[in-house]
Amino acid sequence: MDHTTMLARYDREMREHARPDGPGARIERAGAVVRQVADAQGWNGVLWSGLEPAGADRAIQEQIAYFTGLGRDFEWKLYGHDRPDDLGARLRAAGFRAEPDETLLIAETDRLASHTEPPAGVRLVRATDPAGVDLVVDVHEKAFGTDGTRLRHRLLARLAADPGTVVAVVALAGDEPVGAARTELVPGTGFAGLWGGGTVEAWRGRGVYRALVAHRARVAAACGYRYLQIDASPMSRPILEGLGFHALSTTTPYLYGT
Repeated sequence: MDHTTMLARYDREMREHARPDGPGARIERAGAVVRQVADAQGWNGVLWSGLEPAGADRAIQEQIAYFTGLGRDFEWKLYGHDRPDDLGARLRAAGFRAEPDETLLIAETDRLASHTEPPAGVRLVRATDPAGVDLVVDVHEKAFGTDGTRLRHRLLARLAADPGTVVAVVALAGDEPVGAARTELVPGTGFAGLWGGGTVEAWRGRGVYRALVAHRARVAAACGYRYLQIDASPMSRPILEGLGFHALSTTTPYLYGT
């Protein structure tokens, strides 16, 4: 994999020419900024920017004014290779708060170790209805310690309006949900995104996460996607690199609002 070429393709297809991530969302270009605008339960934020130092602070203030005018909290999704080099410091000075860094990892689906099976007694089940989504959200809340209300809303809306663009899967030990994850298939691109992969604490280190990654890789490949993309935490990065992912950049969510 040529990392420079791949990163340029990712920026072009997934950021600068992004598609909305759900029904009711829209992509807008405002000068050198590409943003998504959604309802209060959706994701609102800046996906890409091509800013020069002289105009960066003005562009930041324009986005603050725009989203606060809509009554929306929002995120500026900053990548380690974005310019200007001090954009993160400028965002903090404007009132944004930085969340922990993650690593942008890319893998080629035909080179990924995708034959990993779940541990004994665990089966993977696709979530296609509200009951299944509730299981996904239950794992999300237990694994990450966060409220899953927005995730539930977004998954249900996506499954109702665009079921071919998202695959959510739950790992069940008997009837107990112990892991969950989703794949977002982005039409018109070569990329499928892996999101929300998590395992409840008692089941960590037993292969559930690897099995969820492998399953989603097979799904993406079957749908014709050549590449997989994931924003990896420090905990999951070593597992993913062991499966065949390559680190291309870092990504940091900068949040504005309550």
